[in-house]
Amino acid sequence: MTDNTEADVTGAPAPQGKGDTGPKTIGGRKLKPSTLMMGHGYDPMLSEGSLKPPIFLTSTFVFPNAAAGKRHFEGVTGKRPGGAEGLVYSRFNGPNQEILEDRLALWEEAEDALAFSSGMSAIATLFLAMVKPGDTIVHSGPLYAATETLIGRILGKFGIKWLDFPAGATREEIDAVMTKARESGDVALVYLESPANPTNALVDVEAVAASRDAIFADLDVKPPIAIDNTFLGPLWAQPMRQGADIVVYSLTKYAGGHSDLVAGGVLGSKAQINTIRLMRNTIGTICDPNTAWMLLRSLETLELRMTRAGENAAKVCDFLNAHPKVDRVGYLGFLDQQGDARQADIYRRNCLGAGSTFSLYLKGGETEAFAFLDNLKIAKLAVSLGGTETLASHPAGMTHLSVPQERKDALGITDSLVRISIGVEDADDLIADFEAALDAI
Repeated sequence: MTDNTEADVTGAPAPQGKGDTGPKTIGGRKLKPSTLMMGHGYDPMLSEGSLKPPIFLTSTFVFPNAAAGKRHFEGVTGKRPGGAEGLVYSRFNGPNQEILEDRLALWEEAEDALAFSSGMSAIATLFLAMVKPGDTIVHSGPLYAATETLIGRILGKFGIKWLDFPAGATREEIDAVMTKARESGDVALVYLESPANPTNALVDVEAVAASRDAIFADLDVKPPIAIDNTFLGPLWAQPMRQGADIVVYSLTKYAGGHSDLVAGGVLGSKAQINTIRLMRNTIGTICDPNTAWMLLRSLETLELRMTRAGENAAKVCDFLNAHPKVDRVGYLGFLDQQGDARQADIYRRNCLGAGSTFSLYLKGGETEAFAFLDNLKIAKLAVSLGGTETLASHPAGMTHLSVPQERKDALGITDSLVRISIGVEDADDLIADFEAALDAI
């Protein structure tokens, strides 16, 4: 978080700033993110002793002097790298947003982070910051439907090209797509989503990084690898450890966790984040202070919520996997027993847990899927995921309705597919709900 370090005319300290953000170690012990979420980046003494950060509802911030104002705008406009050194204007930064960004970066030990008004505004700002007409984006598939629409239909109107490989692609398959992309022109970005939405297929991030490094070995600056880590992060996957340069989140999901806000985040090196920050400053996709404040609250219980949801999902999936009306459960914890050696290997190398969102393939088609969804009582029929409540939806007819049928067929987004996100309810109650809904088919 930035710092207006100069005192105001009364001698009182300036608003919350990036001065002393609190200890990260005690007695040589490195503190865990779950501990740091309680206070990192915030000094109560700069806010009247308030234990929790106030919500800073202001559009603009007072400069202590003209020279400081100039200095801050040098950072905001990119004349000097690193962004503003103080609070300027709420399209650029604010105390709540900057405390949030400090804490987001901690989970994956990223150098810096940015908060956005939605997951899609984070993704769109990332793309706009990285690409120019004639560039190619290489991406895994499937992606969240709005992301595919953004790449194929919107950026495509401005001369941006794309090539993709399936989420479970081998190194050889990835190499072939990377080589073809390089031959087609400048590759601006490699964009991944793992697990893929909604099939839960994993991308081999290590293989993608190795392929990128090999195919573009002669370039001083290689295309950055960005990855949507919403389904598993930050507790069950930390892809920067496998070679990703930028990590993207819909903070609406597990980070927010209560289905009461919409926000996005991007994490990475200071150099990459500074590039994206300049675009965010220009187009104004920062999240608002109230949403940032709510996310600060949610991050305090992130580990607890995700742990409980993950434990529940393991129990529910065991039940569903044995049910006669279920064709297959696309749950990462079942990869070994399902005989998918490739996906199981990626899971062991890249993941720290199986998560709580999975794909359920019922026997039948849309009729059976709709009957199941319509008879749920505890689980709610709604899109999104990662909330405290269990949610279920029909991707082919809802979130991925706009995806062309031939692409849905190729990616395994069938009419029998139901996406389920398990919440923190009692696991046995959820099993009873799913059993009754299956009996109604």
